[in-house]
Amino acid sequence: MSTVTLFSGGLTRLDAHGQWSGIYKQPIATAQLTVEGLTGDRQADRRVHGGPEKALHQFAVSSYTRLAALFPALAGQLLVGSIGENVSADGFDEENVCIGDIFRLGEARVQVSQPRSPCWKINHRYGTSGVARAIAEHGCCGWYFRVLDTAQVNSGDELRLLERAPAAVSLGEFLRVWRAHRPEAAALERLASAPGLTAGWVKKLRERQQWLQRNAALPGI
Repeated sequence: MSTVTLFSGGLTRLDAHGQWSGIYKQPIATAQLTVEGLTGDRQADRRVHGGPEKALHQFAVSSYTRLAALFPALAGQLLVGSIGENVSADGFDEENVCIGDIFRLGEARVQVSQPRSPCWKINHRYGTSGVARAIAEHGCCGWYFRVLDTAQVNSGDELRLLERAPAAVSLGEFLRVWRAHRPEAAALERLASAPGLTAGWVKKLRERQQWLQRNAALPGI
């Protein structure tokens, strides 16, 4: 259990070619949490951010320390909230948060739906190439929540684990299997069967599992 800081923001134009982003967020005191996320929060590309299956993003506080060790010149920029998360709370990371976990956030209930997939806008945010790749390689991507029960939420509210499925898959395990060159079919099946995982990820996992099975005899794949 930990208290949260909430972050929200509008859209920022990144370049003259019409690229926009919602990564620049500011701490807020309160907001209504709906199935689409925090009221007033914006996402530029709704294909990959936002919507009911990605309503809230949480990034582990400890991951900023990891990134600062990898990119010392960015230490002053790697501040909580700077990577575009909506929720920050000490004590949670990819090793102790599982797909399908249900949390109480103030009076709302939210469920972990999938890991975040880091993109080039993170590099742009910090003005440094390779940050998004390091996040993916080190498995500190953060995660998304879907909203089960809506409510007014506040910075200072408690974030508390309510339910975890038996034999749940941690985000750390999920990311390690997904990044593996040739994961075992059983490992991919375990991920795909994780209760609460978004349908899009289930589809990707099943397709990869089927491809590996069809091409099991091919060398070097």
